[in-house]
Amino acid sequence: MRETRYHDTAAAGFVDGTFDDAASKTRFWWLLPVTGVAWIALSIVILRFDYTTAAAVSVLFGLYCLAGATTQLMIGAVSSSSGWRIAHGVLAALLVIAGVVSFANFNATFDTLAAIVSFYFIFRGCFDLVTAFASNVISGWWVLLICGFVELGLGFWAAGSWDASVMVLVAWVAAAALVRGIADIALGFQIHNKRSAVTGVTDQHPAQSSAVPSW
Repeated sequence: MRETRYHDTAAAGFVDGTFDDAASKTRFWWLLPVTGVAWIALSIVILRFDYTTAAAVSVLFGLYCLAGATTQLMIGAVSSSSGWRIAHGVLAALLVIAGVVSFANFNATFDTLAAIVSFYFIFRGCFDLVTAFASNVISGWWVLLICGFVELGLGFWAAGSWDASVMVLVAWVAAAALVRGIADIALGFQIHNKRSAVTGVTDQHPAQSSAVPSW
């Protein structure tokens, strides 16, 4: 029993430590709120257009995935943490794969496109849940947790909706952009708060230890 508790504690400590290291070295935390606002605006724009075929939605989702991969690469490139860069790089690579598959299935049927969308939601939901639990000591971490559960719910819904209509598929893409925006904003401010706590850098109280670099 004690051994099990030890392993659980060690695993939790490793995850928290990884998040602490990433947060303390991420200077450009503000990029996440900025991209988050852009995603929310995109979700509104998506619903303004009229889509009539699965092919149009396939191109839309492919563009969404490639845009998401670009933002992940951009955020990872300006991060000073190697672990943070790797996490964003892996996520960007998977988004590229999802985008390419979506473009390759230009003449896909509704069920094929629903399967591609469900894969995205389930993976992204798991990623956000892990990130949320890694930052559960920061206020507002539950926002990212809720986003992760919403994405998982949409993913399982998409996986079981083989007869989805064009409007439902478009609504899923818009929902993906909306949830992504909210999650990025929440994560950005979490990183900012954690970075201030780890480095001791605030507007009123500068860092007390020279061993911790300030950025």
